[in-house]
Amino acid sequence: MSAASDHPFTPDLFARMDENDDAVFYSVARNVVHVDEPAITAIRGFFAEMLPTRGTVLDLMSSWRSHLPETLPDLRVVGLGMNAEEMSANPQLDERVVHDLNRDPELPFVDCRFDAAVLTVSVQYLVRPLEVFRSVARCLQPGAAFVVIVSHRCFPTKAVKIWHQCKTMRERMELCMAYFSFAKGFEQLQGVDLRPGVRPGEDPVCAVIGRREGSVDAAPRGTASWRRR
Repeated sequence: MSAASDHPFTPDLFARMDENDDAVFYSVARNVVHVDEPAITAIRGFFAEMLPTRGTVLDLMSSWRSHLPETLPDLRVVGLGMNAEEMSANPQLDERVVHDLNRDPELPFVDCRFDAAVLTVSVQYLVRPLEVFRSVARCLQPGAAFVVIVSHRCFPTKAVKIWHQCKTMRERMELCMAYFSFAKGFEQLQGVDLRPGVRPGEDPVCAVIGRREGSVDAAPRGTASWRRR
């Protein structure tokens, strides 16, 4: 770690095979799901447990599906993504914002706007993840959850080098935990295996959760835990 840095990540770890402008890559709508149906069911079930029943939720790096459960009809959902056509096809979004987080990691929202935030199977594409996580914390209400869903699939040429270096789901979860920790602004970090009994050929799916500092029942800073669902 450099003496001038407060984190262990060097710029080369966020290099990608395709360093061309992301706006070009994401200009084509890709209305496909990135994990299998049992994984999607597990994601929906976990969102039902973790998200508030009302308020405003940020769907970060959004596309044509958010995988939010229908049991939360009173939530207002703001999608931020790269492709307007994809987001326009997402029936769960109440507001759509086109924004390139790799070009500008600062979210275009006021402080404390959201009651929760989700990032579903896309964290591997962030080239400045600590800055993005720090901005998410700024935009959340104190105590609000940021839920990062992790799986093993990706667009290989756009995933960052450090993601490719992670060979297991545990390593990917630990990487996301490090993003939360070094970004600062979060507490009560937790990792959850949403499909502990996944069979060969099926998609594993896990979640890493942090809450913006300031919650009434906050655990001591720096604590973290893992569990199987």
